[in-house]
Amino acid sequence: MPQVRSRAERAILVEAGAFRMGTEDADRNPGDGESPIRSVQVPAFRIDATCVTNAEFAAFVDDTEYVTEAEEYGWSFVFGGLLSSEVRRASQKPPGTPWWRAVEGAFWDHPEGPGSDAGERPDHPVVHVSLRDAEAFADWCGMRLPREAEWEKAARGGLDQARYAWGDELTPDGEHRCNIWQGAFPLRNTREDGFLGTAPVRSFPPNGLGLYEVAGNVWEWCSDAWTTGAAASMTGDVRVMRGGSYLCHDSYCNRYRVAARSSTAAEDASGNKGFRLAADA
Repeated sequence: MPQVRSRAERAILVEAGAFRMGTEDADRNPGDGESPIRSVQVPAFRIDATCVTNAEFAAFVDDTEYVTEAEEYGWSFVFGGLLSSEVRRASQKPPGTPWWRAVEGAFWDHPEGPGSDAGERPDHPVVHVSLRDAEAFADWCGMRLPREAEWEKAARGGLDQARYAWGDELTPDGEHRCNIWQGAFPLRNTREDGFLGTAPVRSFPPNGLGLYEVAGNVWEWCSDAWTTGAAASMTGDVRVMRGGSYLCHDSYCNRYRVAARSSTAAEDASGNKGFRLAADA
């Protein structure tokens, strides 16, 4: 029988070398530490073409009986526009972000709470995963989360200082290249890109290295602790997330740009957070 390659061996090889990380774009988020542009040397590594899917995470749970942090808490944050009016009314709104609802019974297998089923969307990225959850899956696969510099180098796809993973235009020739919010956030999404919530992986063209959906769709965990300085750290309660999500809109969050960054507490999980895996080459 032919030998089955491991997940890491199937991942995309990114050659060692330096790249220019960060941006000086006029619309960058100054408090996020996107600047200055600096040359970063990155050893060779491998990275998955897509985020981990519901089907893949289900196989992990079936094999290990793993329980996610959202399941332990008993609830997670869900975008209100994905919920029925009855569930929206019954769920709490966090202060400052009224588009979210704290939904009891929402976790990876029931992304919008009871009655929703991730099994009906096996090729969508798994969501409601905390840092611990993502690391547990990575350990099961013999892989790890990407370091932030690795993520950005891979997401740039060989382009130097392009605004997006595919170039400088958001919709080249009128073509949508990522799953983000169109319309008036958070009340009206025109769905010009075809989606309201998550999109299946490989819904949009890959970048120059073959990575899919590194802009929009779901935020992706990195292993780095959050800092706005140039030095990376692997320890800390607040971690880096990259890529933006289906809720990104220029009126409040333009972080689907390839240099954009965000942070979140390690235990946080929500309906727009996922991850992809990396490994040493």
